[in-house]
Amino acid sequence: MRMITAVSTEVVEKRVWRLCQDHAANLQFHGWHHVSFVRDKAVLFAGRNGADVALVEVAALVHDVNYVVRRNSLPVDGRELRMEILADAGVPDEAALRVDEVVEEAEMRTRDRWISVEAQALSDADTLFKALPVTPVVLAPKYLLENGITLRQLAHKIVGEQRSKHDEGYYFYDPQAAALYSRWASANLELWQCIVESLDDPTVEELLAAVP
Repeated sequence: MRMITAVSTEVVEKRVWRLCQDHAANLQFHGWHHVSFVRDKAVLFAGRNGADVALVEVAALVHDVNYVVRRNSLPVDGRELRMEILADAGVPDEAALRVDEVVEEAEMRTRDRWISVEAQALSDADTLFKALPVTPVVLAPKYLLENGITLRQLAHKIVGEQRSKHDEGYYFYDPQAAALYSRWASANLELWQCIVESLDDPTVEELLAAVP
């Protein structure tokens, strides 16, 4: 497979940055702050696990362009835009297809224990963003606004998609990431499980209905 060059990576970065700036009002959660965090961490994890670092970096840059296309969407919804960005940057067709595969592999909703090392690096970076202690406090409200969903929908999404990965031992693939961040992940999932349970309490429903 022909390699992804530094020039192509720079072009992809500039294009995605511009998209994030142009759509900033609609990307309160998945804006450049998210993309750059995931890119930096994915490159770190890729360097540790023997993955193709350049490919992982580009995959991280384009992994959430679906949110530019449509709110509350899936990676597949961004495929056409993703492939257009990669083609315009001169990424070879075979490498572009592999980038798209890695993005799909790393998706929290469908990933499994056996994904490629490139997808593992991207997944761990994206998962860490979700598990940060500040995310439910500062960023979760932005996710609700960006995607037009309710707190109940988000809580069920998080618990439904993430709990099994956590309980089966592959919430993080990188051993060092697991050692450092699993406590955060456990606390985060326990919080969202409590939110799911609390929303079934009529007094909590009344409270939330009364909040201006």
